[in-house]
Amino acid sequence: MSAAAQTALPFRVRLGDLVFPDQTNHQGNMFGGVALAVMDKVAFLAAARLAKRGFVTASIECTDFKSPVLVGEFIDVVGQVRSVGRSSMSVQVSLWAENLLTGERRLTTQGDFTMVAVDRKTNKTPLPPVPDYAPEPADVTRMAQLVFPGDTDHRGFLFGGRALNMMEKAAFIAASRHARCEVVMAALKEIDFAASIFVGEMVEIEARVASVGRSSMRVAVRLCAEDLKTGDRRQATIGEFIMVALGDDGRPKPAPPLNQTMD
Repeated sequence: MSAAAQTALPFRVRLGDLVFPDQTNHQGNMFGGVALAVMDKVAFLAAARLAKRGFVTASIECTDFKSPVLVGEFIDVVGQVRSVGRSSMSVQVSLWAENLLTGERRLTTQGDFTMVAVDRKTNKTPLPPVPDYAPEPADVTRMAQLVFPGDTDHRGFLFGGRALNMMEKAAFIAASRHARCEVVMAALKEIDFAASIFVGEMVEIEARVASVGRSSMRVAVRLCAEDLKTGDRRQATIGEFIMVALGDDGRPKPAPPLNQTMD
């Protein structure tokens, strides 16, 4: 596929990650502050992506912590613009927790973030209306991240290793969702770095299980970069990851075929 600029699809912003021990308390529950930090990032991405302007958080309202998020679970943080004012937007952010082994998925935290344009005093351009968000394919795992200076080299380019880390995590989650068992990476194939990724850009990773062998799964992963100020979007990296399903004894076990998912 070409790395030429693309138009961003009106998907909701989704930030996915795994919960590690350093993000939890002594009981193995994710800290509320960590959850709010991730949700605030998603609110910013949703607002900035729509308006192509910078935003800051003005307030957080109606935040409900419905249930704890446990160590080892996958969090799927979803943000969508709900209303638009003259210089502000209300972004609803929902944090879902998913057990990758059982498929259990539950809404744990939800809040409304009021985001205000940083250039509101000098830029009187009306904000765009609330978009009609497109339905998302059920067989694709989508994850977004913002590129910070610590992710880049001295030129402001994203490290290749950081990109591979994001892509491998997406491949792991896609394979785990398909097999609903422990999985490990067996091989990394055909990585193509087609374009540089710059600090301040949003990267969006899409992963799907493309084919299944006896115990292995070939996961196709695509990483796109998006300039939040212009909306320009380009395919930056593609690759294939071979993931293997494991049984309780730690040995390879048959993976379900593509037409069979274990929810």
